[in-house]
Amino acid sequence: MDSINVSELVERLGSDEDAVRKMAVFKLQSNIGDPSFADVFILEGGLTKLRYLALHATGNTLAYSLTSFSRLLEVDKGWEFVNSDLVERVVELVVTHPLVNILRGAMSILVYIVSHPYTTSNKVTQPNSFGFRALKPAIAVYPQFLEMLVSRLSSADHALCANALQLINSLMREAITNDTDTEWPKFIKRLQDLGVIKAAYTLMQSTAMQDLSHPLLEFQALTKVLLRKWRDIPVDLEKPDHRRALKSIHLASNPERVSTPVENGDDGSKKKQHNPTKWRRLGFETESPAWEFEETGYLGMMDLTDYVKRHEDGFQKLLLEQSAKPAEQRCPIARASLAVTAILYEHFEVDKADVDDAKFPLPFESKTNLDKVFKPMILQWTLLHTAGVHAFFRLWQTTGAELEDFLKIVDLIRILLEAVVGGATRTKDVHEVEMEIQEFELPRLRQLQMELLELTYEDTWGHHLRQIRDELNHEALQFVKEQRIRCLLAGAWFPNPQGYKPEAGPVTKQDLKSSEPPSHRYAKLSHNRRYLYYGDFEFRTDEELTLESLQSRIDLTAVTSVTSNVSAPSDANSSTSTLKTSQNPATSTKITIHGHPPGSRPTTPKTHARAGSSNIKPTSSNRKEISLLTLHPQTHSLASEWLDGLLMLLNQQPITAETNKLITMVQDYGLKIRLLNVRFDDMAFAGEAPEIPSREGLDEDYYYDIFGG
Repeated sequence: MDSINVSELVERLGSDEDAVRKMAVFKLQSNIGDPSFADVFILEGGLTKLRYLALHATGNTLAYSLTSFSRLLEVDKGWEFVNSDLVERVVELVVTHPLVNILRGAMSILVYIVSHPYTTSNKVTQPNSFGFRALKPAIAVYPQFLEMLVSRLSSADHALCANALQLINSLMREAITNDTDTEWPKFIKRLQDLGVIKAAYTLMQSTAMQDLSHPLLEFQALTKVLLRKWRDIPVDLEKPDHRRALKSIHLASNPERVSTPVENGDDGSKKKQHNPTKWRRLGFETESPAWEFEETGYLGMMDLTDYVKRHEDGFQKLLLEQSAKPAEQRCPIARASLAVTAILYEHFEVDKADVDDAKFPLPFESKTNLDKVFKPMILQWTLLHTAGVHAFFRLWQTTGAELEDFLKIVDLIRILLEAVVGGATRTKDVHEVEMEIQEFELPRLRQLQMELLELTYEDTWGHHLRQIRDELNHEALQFVKEQRIRCLLAGAWFPNPQGYKPEAGPVTKQDLKSSEPPSHRYAKLSHNRRYLYYGDFEFRTDEELTLESLQSRIDLTAVTSVTSNVSAPSDANSSTSTLKTSQNPATSTKITIHGHPPGSRPTTPKTHARAGSSNIKPTSSNRKEISLLTLHPQTHSLASEWLDGLLMLLNQQPITAETNKLITMVQDYGLKIRLLNVRFDDMAFAGEAPEIPSREGLDEDYYYDIFGG
């Protein structure tokens, strides 16, 4: 302000030469945003001249004047010069003027006028001078104003799009907050009919997000406010529009009238009446459906009405199909629609929305934050509701559900929408989301349900759940140990390499060159689990051999280690161990049992497992350790059973992937079974006394353990 002579600047604003006025107002627009400069400018009488230029100038002079006036309003000054003439002039420019730089300034002025009650601490003395009411007379003169405003959202100029959307946001917020209950729905519907939602959805998925992030976030917040406002309107059949909406649902169902005799004087006559189950036929619980909209309010009524109107033929066909089924197997269509509305309302956290949230846009640090904050799918509420309702019908049929299973299907739909809609990226097309909802398979949905249950209970009962997991891990380990040992008790055949000699010791190259026929080895654990019996045979039989038929045995107390070419992971509990195999699996996998010769074992034996890369070392001992027995499993499963069976028999940890996978599977199934025995809503139990069961039909020896004591 020190370098600019305000008096001279104001004088130039009133010059007869347009070039002088244009230069003066050009300088003004870059300084008027300073409140101290604005005060001096107003004291010098510049506001009158600036308003005159806004009303009568053209070209760049008009553009600079509008920008200057909007920046003056931004610092909450110059409101005394805002009147109907100025408003009408600016509205006219928005409707008729093609130049972008003029449209930006005009829309900015209207944004401040509409939003003024929200940006000033002073009370408005003239209620019709600000807000949406101030624009209504001008809009009556230029009825195409809203249409032109929405069309600006498709402009290639991002700044113009932002200004247009800011003005639309201001109009919506003003209507929601200050209009009567009958006026604001009409205004919002008019905007929707003009395509504002489609335009905002396109912008929200575009690459211009960084330039439009603030007004788009405000529009998203206002959309939530609208949804909440509709939800908060209770369904009241005394209201004509509510009554008409419910009636339209009934008429769209192609209802049949039934004939019942009604007495009329002395003669019996017949009069057609509505079906006494007309509302239950549509899927309501009773014949007084108004109370069933208590949770979703008028929003639920709107969603159900819209679905019925858009899919009238399918709705009628579905009703016919359901009418042919027993009552308990019919899908309650109306209740399903209301449930999907409630699920979407919860998913988008509409209940947390407030009209003031839209006024303070959040700062964005990166493109990643944009993708997290913006949820363009909320602008496709109607399509998502329809997709959810169709998914409900499909799951109802696929699972063979009955009325008592209604809440279970609701839980599945909640998980489905959370997975698909919640997992959709900002740029994902809504039709892809619809298709994914339609094709989502039930087994995959069940898997997600179990994972969600596990996570939910982990959050709620983390300490108890960890304790249960520890218990289940021990139980699973004992279960698999018994299973593996039972494999040893059952016995198994193992091939011996060609030229095998029955004497102990490694097989030499000279032995392998021998032309003797291959032999077979049979091994079996004794019933008392103290001895491992084995014998070598020329021929293999299909009959299970007895212990008496086996010539040799190993005292397991003499065993010091078990080695194998099974690759054990660094963590013995891992499930990533593998078997080293070659083209001949019959002889490539080897399990060797080491120990002390009979009669020379230590007085206090210590057994150790040693397997390939596991690096388990035997205890140092002055006794000589020899190979007691070598087995060659033919398959991976047999190798896993016998290697881990021997290790677990010696109280060692299993090392093969197959055994560890089996332990994990048993543990997971045990946990899931326990979780399924707990009701989902038990977590919300807030100390209320449980309902006392009836003792009807019970004798005096029977009781309920309510308190778990």
